[in-house]
Amino acid sequence: MKQFVKIILSLGLIISASSCSDKNSPNYQYMPNMYESVGYETYEGVDNGLFVDGTEALTPPANTVNREWLPYEFDNTPEGKELARLQASPLDSLNYEDNIAEGAALYAIYCAICHGVKGDGQGTLVKREKILGVPSYDDVARNITVGSTYHTVYYGLNSMGSYASQFKSEKEMWQVSEYVMKLKQDLSK
Repeated sequence: MKQFVKIILSLGLIISASSCSDKNSPNYQYMPNMYESVGYETYEGVDNGLFVDGTEALTPPANTVNREWLPYEFDNTPEGKELARLQASPLDSLNYEDNIAEGAALYAIYCAICHGVKGDGQGTLVKREKILGVPSYDDVARNITVGSTYHTVYYGLNSMGSYASQFKSEKEMWQVSEYVMKLKQDLSK
C-alpha cells in the first residue's frame, strides 16, 4: 500500500508540474537575440564605426544624373518656352511610325482624359465639367510646336502640372510630343 501511495503521489507531482508548463511559451530562451531584436531608429547614428553620424535616405552623390534623364536645357520661364519652341525632336525620323504608335499609346494613358482622343480639348473630364478651359491643339493662338509641347510636358503649364515623373524616359515624352503634333495636323484638315 505504501508503494501504491508513493506511485500515486509521484504521478500527481509529475502531472501538476507538467500542467504548469505552456507549450506556446518555452521556459528557456537559448538565443534571446533572435527573439528580441535590438530596435534602431531609422537613419540615426549607429555606434558600429560605420555610420556614426547616421545615414540619409537615397541621397544621390553630387553632380550625378538619373539614368536616361539629362538636365533639360531650358528653364521654366516664358523665355525658356520660347527657346524650346525652336527645338526639333531628337528622335530618329526613320522610326517615325513606331514613335507615333508609342506616342499614341502613352497619350491615351496620360493626356486623352483631359485633351480628348482627337486633341480637340473634349476629354472625359472636360465633358463632365471637372476641369474647364482645355483648348484644342488646332487653336491658331496657341502656335504649338514639338519643342513647346515637350516643354509643357516637362514643366507643365497653367493648371496642368508637370508630367515628367510619369514617363520612364525623355524618349517617351518626345514620342507624346510628336503625336500631339500629328493630332494638330489631323485637326487642321
